Amino acid sequence: MFGKLRRLIIALLVADVLLTQVALAAADSLRRWLPLGRELGDTNSFLNPYLHLMTMALWPVVFAATSVYNIRRDVRPVGDARTLFVAVSTATFAFSGALYFTFRDTPRLLIFYFYLLDLLLLSAARLASGLILRLMHARGRPLTRVLIVGATESAEAIVLALRSRLGHSVEIVGCVDDTAAAGPLGLPIVGHLEDMPWLARGLLVDEIIICLPGDRYADIERLSFQLQAEPVRLRLVPDFLKLVMIQSSVDLVGGLPLIGLREPRIDGPAWVIKRLFDLTVTTALLIFGWPLLLAIALAIKFTSPGPIIYRQQRVGENGRLFWVYKFRTMVADADKRPSFDKRPDDPRVTPIGRILRRTSFDELPQLFNVLKGEMSLVGPRPEQVFIVEKYAPWQRQRLAVPPGLTGWWQVNGRSDLPMHLNTQYDLYYIRNYSLLLDLKILWRTVGVVIDGKGAY
Repeated sequence: MFGKLRRLIIALLVADVLLTQVALAAADSLRRWLPLGRELGDTNSFLNPYLHLMTMALWPVVFAATSVYNIRRDVRPVGDARTLFVAVSTATFAFSGALYFTFRDTPRLLIFYFYLLDLLLLSAARLASGLILRLMHARGRPLTRVLIVGATESAEAIVLALRSRLGHSVEIVGCVDDTAAAGPLGLPIVGHLEDMPWLARGLLVDEIIICLPGDRYADIERLSFQLQAEPVRLRLVPDFLKLVMIQSSVDLVGGLPLIGLREPRIDGPAWVIKRLFDLTVTTALLIFGWPLLLAIALAIKFTSPGPIIYRQQRVGENGRLFWVYKFRTMVADADKRPSFDKRPDDPRVTPIGRILRRTSFDELPQLFNVLKGEMSLVGPRPEQVFIVEKYAPWQRQRLAVPPGLTGWWQVNGRSDLPMHLNTQYDLYYIRNYSLLLDLKILWRTVGVVIDGKGAY
């Protein structure tokens, strides 16, 4: 990432650690001087060096784990309020747990004061950082000055990403192109390729991003040699950008870079954590929920003829086919009757089936698909084969991860959404996957199921 942005992140990390110590000391004073809680009498500080060391160790670790300092995410360099709230809450909870086993006499009201003060101070630090970046940008002294080479589609995507993700920390000074009359998204054309060394010096550029097509490799090579003497960072947006569906990787073999165009989006430790989470939660749900499963099975068996479980072939991760399990909600010969688009008044749905669909209990047998590894608790919608066969290439990106029992699509409209919006929501989930996002989706799913909107 941009070098000066790294320094900003380091400055925020140091500020977070220092301000957390300030919040801890202030909370200690407030607990002893405010007339709240039980009377303490004349007492010295509750703090000691070990408490400060605990917070100095815990906060950076928790903040890193919750992506507070990850500028590759779709947030501004100074972060966003929701991520900070989750990080401070998690760190304070972990700190409280550690105190229970070490310094149990630390007042709980002190921890409460500390939590509020820490949240306030760290939020103020980010507001101040954002204001400073905005003032620097307005005065023509941004953190990083960027020059775009080439007025192509990839250049437009890069400009949009820089403006939306990095905000006032970056100023795009213009675009260099030999033929275009205007740059991407209204950027001015500031010169031609032959002017690059002079432009890099005259415009005080920190970063140059080359977005030329692959058939202009000679120009790219010439530029890289011309700019070697200039104090700028040179970056290349590869022409195969459209081929990189979800995630790419770069490996070195004998000093040669190998770029993977179809890498698994969730792999390594992230895959292990997600799989363990799926197995743990699914096993617990089956252990405690078997009476409900049995009651539903008996209700289906005694109210309509036919099998209890309905199986249908669906498309899973990387296009693999599998049989998805559901409680049968339609009459036994539904496939032989005239088909209908999914709608609330489908005459093939049984009375019990209507209740199951309204509560989403018909999908509970998919917990066994999760145990088998064919699905995950959270992921894209497991789609039918004939629909996947009609996918455009960009829609196949949603097959990069295992399908889910619930997903971002379900908590944002469910069956009320048109097909193209379902896909967009699935791609949002894939590109922004984290265990925290899975927990958020599972929590929101409870509310969606209770509301019942879009379930039929």
